[in-house]
Amino acid sequence: MLARKEGEIAQGKIPGILFDRVTFDELAEEFLRDYRINQKKSLPKAKRSVQHLGKIFRGLSVTSITTSKINAFIENRMQSACAECKQTFPYRRTCPYCGSEIVKKGAANATINRELAALKRMLNLGAQQTPPKVDRVPQINMLKENNIREGFFEHDEFLAVRKNLPGHLKPVATLGYRSGWRLDEILSLPWSQVDRHNGCAHLETADTKNSEARTIYFDDELTEVFDTLWLKRKTIRCFCKYVFVNTKGIERMYRFDKAWKTACNRAGVQRLFHDFRRTAVRNMVRAGVPEGVAMKITGHKTRSVFERYNIVNDKDLREAAKRQSVYLSGQ
Repeated sequence: MLARKEGEIAQGKIPGILFDRVTFDELAEEFLRDYRINQKKSLPKAKRSVQHLGKIFRGLSVTSITTSKINAFIENRMQSACAECKQTFPYRRTCPYCGSEIVKKGAANATINRELAALKRMLNLGAQQTPPKVDRVPQINMLKENNIREGFFEHDEFLAVRKNLPGHLKPVATLGYRSGWRLDEILSLPWSQVDRHNGCAHLETADTKNSEARTIYFDDELTEVFDTLWLKRKTIRCFCKYVFVNTKGIERMYRFDKAWKTACNRAGVQRLFHDFRRTAVRNMVRAGVPEGVAMKITGHKTRSVFERYNIVNDKDLREAAKRQSVYLSGQ
């Protein structure tokens, strides 16, 4: 045993008995430190994942984090609890037994998968250290996800929703519909990154989710939008550096979930602001914009996500049937 442990030390490995002294808490701190060092923008989400994982694994040694324990964590996160009949069941919005209010709503598969990915990253970081803090990474089985959103705006739906939005939100919706930029990217756009002379706006690497700069050139409608906002800024002598400001015109605009929901209800359309992203992809592809150019505008890195957003609707299917009919008639 002594010779074996001496051999492990000579190879740069930590003696096996010390793995019992490494805890989940130590791995979690190393995990968050890695996020801070690399300045990852998803640090708040990583902290939330650690909090949920800590409810089961806090204080446990590395050797106690087994596949069985991980599966118990998954089951616990999935469970919902009913206030009336006290029944527990997998992720549901209402009780399947009595239809009553749910006290504890279980997490969706996608949420649990993000937390499992965080746990796997912790263990892998521990195994990669010198000397290693983890001797083996247990099998972690990911859950099946079925949360792909397929909502998008037809042009008349967009016009109806925009019509019911407050005046200071209409330009935000217009830019979202035309560009496919994320809401946070739009609201954080400063005037210093708007070139009115050349008719374009660009996002710096620090402003985007995928850390890649992007540029969009204005069409006639966007040119009018930015010219109007600039004129209004000069009229009220606003010194805020951001393009989109609140109703007072002096501070940056933030989320407007309540106003958005009200506008959608009045328009009879149930959509998310993020649906503009899917809509822009679909519109550009159907307008004949090369896919590589469209991906540069919307900020998609991988073709798989881009294709997922390039949605086919009933109108496309009917058009396909007509084209096939014309072709077959010609035969």
